[in-house]
Amino acid sequence: MKIGGARADAFSAIRKRALAQAGAKATGSVAAPADKTAFLGLTEADLTPAVQGAIKTLLTEVDDLRGEVKRLKGRLSEVEALADHDVLTPLLNRRAFLRELHRISAFSARYGSPASLVYFDLDGFKSVNDRFGHAAGDTALKVVADRLMANTRESDVVGRLGGDEFAVILAQADLETAGTKAEMLKRVIEDTPVDLGDWSAPIRVSYGVRLVEPGIDPETALAQADATMFVRKRART
Repeated sequence: MKIGGARADAFSAIRKRALAQAGAKATGSVAAPADKTAFLGLTEADLTPAVQGAIKTLLTEVDDLRGEVKRLKGRLSEVEALADHDVLTPLLNRRAFLRELHRISAFSARYGSPASLVYFDLDGFKSVNDRFGHAAGDTALKVVADRLMANTRESDVVGRLGGDEFAVILAQADLETAGTKAEMLKRVIEDTPVDLGDWSAPIRVSYGVRLVEPGIDPETALAQADATMFVRKRART
C-alpha cells in the first residue's frame, strides 16, 4: 500500500521515532529534546491527534518489548544456573563439573599450573537410607556437601557426581598437597555425625587423588581417581 503526501511524512516520522526508540543509530549527536518529534523537524502540533496517539501507542509497545526482553534474559540466566547445579545440594552437577575439569586441564596445559582431582565416596551410605529413610539420606548428602564447600577455597571446584559420589578440583595443588587436603576433608566429614533429629548417623568416606594432567579426558580422570579410591578402600579392609 502506498502512502503519499502529508500522510507519508507522518508515517516516516513514526517509523524514524520507532527505530530511534529501539536503539537504531540516528544521524547527528543532538540530544533528544522534550518535544519527542522536534528532532525530526516536526512538533507535536504538526501532527494530528490520531497520529500523536499512534506514536504514543507505538512507543509504549517498544518499552513493553524492552521490558519483556530484560525479563527473558533474567529467566535464561536462572535456567542456565539450574542446569549446572545439583538438584539436591548447592554443588555443581556432573555435567558442569566435567566442563570445569576440562577447562582446568586446558589451563594447566597452557600455563603449567598444577591442579589435582579428589574423588569421594561415602562408605556404607545405603545403610543410612535403609535404617533412617531416604529423607535422612538426603540430609546426610546435604551435610557432606556443606562441609566440602565450607572447607575448600573459592578457586576450588566442588561437585556431586551422583548418588553418594563427590569430587573436588584443587587449584594450584600438586599430588602431595592434594593428598594432605583430601585427608583433612575426610576428617571434617567424619568427625561430626549427621544430626537426624532423634538419631545421629556417622558418615565414613573413602577418597582417591589424581593429578589433573594437561589434555586428559575428564571422564578418564574421574575413572582413574575412582580406581585409586577403590584401591585405598580395599587396603583398609
